[in-house]
Amino acid sequence: MEKILEAVPWHVLAGKVFSVCLILSAIFVYSRVSRKFFRRWLDKTASGATRLTFIRHAANGAVYVLGLALIIYQIDALRSVAVSIAAGSGIVAVVIGLASQATFSNMVSGFFISIFQPFRIGDRVRFMSGPAGIVEDITLRHTVLRTLDNKRLIVPNNVINGEIIENSSISSRVCQYLDVGVSYRTNLDEAIRMLREEVAAHPAYLDAHADEERENGAPAVDVRVIELGDSAVKLRAWLWSEDAAAGYDMFCDLLKSVKERFEREGVEIPFPQRTVRVERGETFSCYTTQYYDEK
Repeated sequence: MEKILEAVPWHVLAGKVFSVCLILSAIFVYSRVSRKFFRRWLDKTASGATRLTFIRHAANGAVYVLGLALIIYQIDALRSVAVSIAAGSGIVAVVIGLASQATFSNMVSGFFISIFQPFRIGDRVRFMSGPAGIVEDITLRHTVLRTLDNKRLIVPNNVINGEIIENSSISSRVCQYLDVGVSYRTNLDEAIRMLREEVAAHPAYLDAHADEERENGAPAVDVRVIELGDSAVKLRAWLWSEDAAAGYDMFCDLLKSVKERFEREGVEIPFPQRTVRVERGETFSCYTTQYYDEK
């Protein structure tokens, strides 16, 4: 090392050190400026946040690679090593190519995600394999999801590209079901009326019926009898809302309000009944257990 330094004139060495420092400073300044620039751009064009985020990561990656190449070019020893590897190491190139297949696949998948946009920044998504959350970022390699308990899931882009995804944010309206069981002695018409009133009174509920259906007398809330169970008649209400978050809050609120309404009006929500048969020698005894109060 001392011989190499002695062989290089000091002014040449100083110039190379200055060049390397200048390249590193330029990369640092670009990183800070581009972050602020893209952040302001995203605030003005929220609809293109997904593409802009991916473009920012791609541009940053290109700048870092270019900066590394310039630094290598400034150092003669590293330049000769790089030229030797590029010229005569086919085996190393094959190994690097095989090792970078997953990385290249993630980059291509991220490019397709940014172009076709099966989901966007801020969308609430769920994979059929299990993970669910809100999309926070899409990088060259992976996508970041924030779960409901504020954890971060790092999912490679090539994994997402082969997944079946449920995107709750694409549609302007979403629907979920509220199932309630009532006893066989209940007046079903009255129970359905109460359930409709509670759902329609919630501020997050949206009437999804067309104008023609309303003119023909369609109720604001669809409630149907869907099952005659072992101990209850099951009613189902269709809950429409603007998005999945509002729908979940409405679902939780209605569980409470429907229960309280049924209690005030005397509508019974029964628990399961069980009949137990116990064998004692040649004598059989039967016990029937009922988990609700008979009236």
